[in-house]
Amino acid sequence: MNKYISIFFLIVFLSCGSKKNVINNPISKKILEYKASDISDDQMKKWYYLDIDRNNVAGISLDKANEDFLKDKKGKNITVAILDSEIDINHKDLKNNIWVNSKEMPNNGIDDDGNNYVDDVNGWNFLGNTNNENVTDANYEYVRIYRYFQHKLKDADTTNLEVKSSKDYDSYKKSKKVYLEKRDRSKRQFDFSNDVTLKYENAKKAIRKHTSEDIFIKENLTKLDTVGNGLYEHVKFMLTIIRYGETAERMETGDKLYKDRYNKRSNVDFNERKLIGDDSNDLSDVNYGNNKVYNHLNEYSHGTKMAGTILGENIEIMPVCISPKGDEHDKDIALAIRYAVDNGAKVINMSFGKEHSLYKEWVFDAFKYAEKNNVLIVTSAGNGRLNLDVKNYYPNDNPENGEEVSDNLLMVGASTASANENLYASYSNYGRNDVDIFAPGEEIYTTIPDNKYVFDGGTSLASALTSKVAALIFSHYPNLTASQVKHIIMDSGVEYAFPVKTPTREDKDKMTPFNELSKSGKIINAYNALIMADSISKKNVN
Repeated sequence: MNKYISIFFLIVFLSCGSKKNVINNPISKKILEYKASDISDDQMKKWYYLDIDRNNVAGISLDKANEDFLKDKKGKNITVAILDSEIDINHKDLKNNIWVNSKEMPNNGIDDDGNNYVDDVNGWNFLGNTNNENVTDANYEYVRIYRYFQHKLKDADTTNLEVKSSKDYDSYKKSKKVYLEKRDRSKRQFDFSNDVTLKYENAKKAIRKHTSEDIFIKENLTKLDTVGNGLYEHVKFMLTIIRYGETAERMETGDKLYKDRYNKRSNVDFNERKLIGDDSNDLSDVNYGNNKVYNHLNEYSHGTKMAGTILGENIEIMPVCISPKGDEHDKDIALAIRYAVDNGAKVINMSFGKEHSLYKEWVFDAFKYAEKNNVLIVTSAGNGRLNLDVKNYYPNDNPENGEEVSDNLLMVGASTASANENLYASYSNYGRNDVDIFAPGEEIYTTIPDNKYVFDGGTSLASALTSKVAALIFSHYPNLTASQVKHIIMDSGVEYAFPVKTPTREDKDKMTPFNELSKSGKIINAYNALIMADSISKKNVN
């Protein structure tokens, strides 16, 4: 924690009563009791911009910041790199805010700016090859780790005592154990999905002989005659899946998901890098990828959701595609961070994560490179309901919960609108070592491809909102360092000290003070952050 900033913010709070010295008073720093929300249905669309003091909602006070602090103030343009899936750069809300590489001539097949990325006019896709083909599915990281050590030991005598006691053999055994367990689980899900899909197809075929009405509507099924015609079991099956909220689209999507998980993502014999054409174990092998940052929008919406959440005045979006259906490669993460830094990004949003990492040192070095160039990295804490004090989750900045490798990364958990026992979003990872702060991550209204919109949730959205606030700070206070912005966001947040629901398998009624779920114990607050940034920025000048 940055003691200088903390002490300064205390001074600001103590001087709140002095109209002579302070124009803007920070919002309540510590909330000790539950609040009953006071917002209209119309306000719910952007509840996360609201304010705990005005609305009793655990928002980030962005409306207050715009109305009371930033009115008539002009900021500078800030580029936010979104390391994610492909993005709909032609979405009507996004197209005017997409980063343009002014040094590159479009579609001339020449690397005009000499950065080793040909025609990267709007960003780069690290999941493609030089023939403009991009992959969608990739292995999970545990599959890669198992394959790596399996290949490394393929010619070794595993009966030899020296080999059996080696570090590589130990890693091989551990990775094999994880692989077999996860593979077995994937096979069970695959078999179950096949069984359900077969029953669904049979039921649909049988019922269609008796009605043309929608078979996912209960009333249409219950009025059918099922006596003596073999329909009873089929109708019973359809009523069961309707009760679980299934639709024809969800059935199709679910079947594809489990097939792809088994046949591709958890399959050691499937390797997507064969299409890409690089050696994923060689960081110096950089001649891969392409400029197609929007090829598979029918498959991807995540990156577009992040772009819509981050979007704001003076913010340019730089698409950097590294997120497939599966796990990101450490190599792609590291090179993407460097690409974003070298091309002028001030904030890098990374709304993804995984429980295993083969080359985390490459990513750590990229963090340090970003820090050296004064770039802030914001990443999501993950949606596994894990205590990251005892479980690994990557990318992080403190290997094995030790000392941080750099001071420019924020890991963000997800909170809700409810300033009460339901404030913690029950799926969010948490932890005092890795998770720096929380941000709203429930019912976030954002963009999806084809000029559409959706409400979505997850720590990904919480990370994106935090990136938005970071960009806002840099826009108005460009002389701040990435480290200062990180600690400003952490120190200026609103602390919620009351207990929230944190159920576990062992204790379904478990309650934990919200301020014990992260390093700062707070939720980001744009208004407070700008007040603090203003003062720190002036001190930097002096």
